[in-house]
Amino acid sequence: MTTTLDCARYAKGLFIGGEWIPGGGIPVVNPSTEAVLAEVADANEADAARAVDAAHAAARGWRNTPPRRRAEILRRCYDLMMSRIDELTMLISLENGKALSDARGEVAYAAEFFRWYSEEAVRIGGDFRLAPAGTNRILVDHEPIGIAVLITPWNFPAAMATRKIAPALAAGCTVILKPATETPLTAYALAELFAEAGVPAGVVNVLTTRQAGPMTSAMLRDPRVRKLSFTGSTGVGRTLLAEAAKNVISSSMELGGNAPFVVFDDADLDAALDGAMVAKMRNAGEACTAANRFLVQDGIYDSFAKGLTERMGALKLGAGTDPATNCGPMITRKAVDKIELLVANAVEQGARILLGGKRVEGPGFFYPPTVLADVSAQAKMAREEIFGPVAPLYRFSRDDEAIAMANDTEYGLAAYVYTRDMNRGLRVAEQVEAGMIGLNRGLVSDPAAPFGGVKQSGLGREGGVHGIMEYLEPKYVALPTF
Repeated sequence: MTTTLDCARYAKGLFIGGEWIPGGGIPVVNPSTEAVLAEVADANEADAARAVDAAHAAARGWRNTPPRRRAEILRRCYDLMMSRIDELTMLISLENGKALSDARGEVAYAAEFFRWYSEEAVRIGGDFRLAPAGTNRILVDHEPIGIAVLITPWNFPAAMATRKIAPALAAGCTVILKPATETPLTAYALAELFAEAGVPAGVVNVLTTRQAGPMTSAMLRDPRVRKLSFTGSTGVGRTLLAEAAKNVISSSMELGGNAPFVVFDDADLDAALDGAMVAKMRNAGEACTAANRFLVQDGIYDSFAKGLTERMGALKLGAGTDPATNCGPMITRKAVDKIELLVANAVEQGARILLGGKRVEGPGFFYPPTVLADVSAQAKMAREEIFGPVAPLYRFSRDDEAIAMANDTEYGLAAYVYTRDMNRGLRVAEQVEAGMIGLNRGLVSDPAAPFGGVKQSGLGREGGVHGIMEYLEPKYVALPTF
């Protein structure tokens, strides 16, 4: 494992048209220490226009690149990422704060999108058939949708980028990536890696900016931009959808979540606790798929609460780069402030603190693993994403009550169900309003599976065979019969 990194080497400027445009102005802070790691460039609207120009200039050549050649380049991206897994792991841990084990898992997950879509690039299908009336033939092809603007969050700086870039490139699109300013170094490291893998200049461009709204609006006003893919909060997603609507730009949205983790009396207790730790504590709870509400049936409630408290209490809180750390810091002080307010509100509403419940003084933005029992459905955390290492427990008696509680949210991204009765599990999974269900499993993310939600959790899917279709447009040609 690489133990030290010169983070400044990843901050060479904006990456536009295969060239580095020098600049600075945005400090990147290590959440574990509050030390500044480097400064990255602060793009403006003129830089955004240059990025669109570069993506447009490269579009025809990349679109016409044979699928096999595109596939080989994507596979090379996968190989390079895996060969540098130690370096990328440390970089993510430094700028994001996540534990090394989580960071390493992210790099492997992120790289897998390139391997998966290297295989999908050569399998883009079409359709040829006789019209029902017999008067003509129907020919359907799929073409690259065009220049795509990709906006990614800070919590998975590698995976959220590759989950969008890999299918876009496989489809033949060129892209402009705007990573979060909290964790931009990973995006720039990947841009350099992609160029080494053979991605042509202008096919992938990377911009960081403090002026996200004006710069994104400027790109979406350009008629050459035909795709927007965003991962982030539902509030920002709504704003971007309104902006994209002005030019009728195809939009994919992976937005907020409020995942229920439902444990029935007949569940395997140890398996449920194992799954709970994965679903809750992956990336210290800073994940849109994180279990946000633990709905536990009466008969197993006390045992589950005791077991979860013991397991959460055994986690070591510390700097992400410390190999012994299980739970790293939150991304910012503001994030800790929000968690603190949510916990205080739950306690005011009658919740009991079984573990943690009080912020840890810095340096660093730390909040300890926390378990709350008897949380009220009126508590704010029942409606809002906690995005931290807090596990609130809610009690239920009947199956229909659990389903109603699970669905009592505007979100519908992920949900988890634990029961030994497969019929019950499938019946509940069918009735829970979520795009992804973990049935006796605490991890749902897989590059080969469609990732996305319903209701206010988003539009479209990423990953799997579905993900590449977000970057393709079907074209129908009517042919005469032979």
